[in-house]
Amino acid sequence: MKHVEAMNASGKKQVIKTWSRASTIFPEFLDEALAILQYTPKAACEPLLKLVKSAAANAENNFNMDKNNLYVAECYVCPGPTLKRMMPRAQGRGYRILKRTSHMTVVLKEKE
Repeated sequence: MKHVEAMNASGKKQVIKTWSRASTIFPEFLDEALAILQYTPKAACEPLLKLVKSAAANAENNFNMDKNNLYVAECYVCPGPTLKRMMPRAQGRGYRILKRTSHMTVVLKEKE
């Protein structure tokens, strides 16, 4: 197993309005992770699938890693900026609405 930090292929998506589905693909090989994300009927899986495909393409093209030996080494979602909006209410009041976003990070490594 290559454990060189410079040889990690990672991908980041900045501001995505989703909840975490990252725990479902964490210790899986790349093909299994892609299949899980593709057939899970949740809205958060679509941007996460796009991110995993991007990280795999980066690993193959930029780091010359073998696509068949890649696995998901790290996958986590951190809170991003929160958009604050107001909803008009009765008698001139306004209630605050918090539109939460998140930062998603996927790190792929190569097994030997």
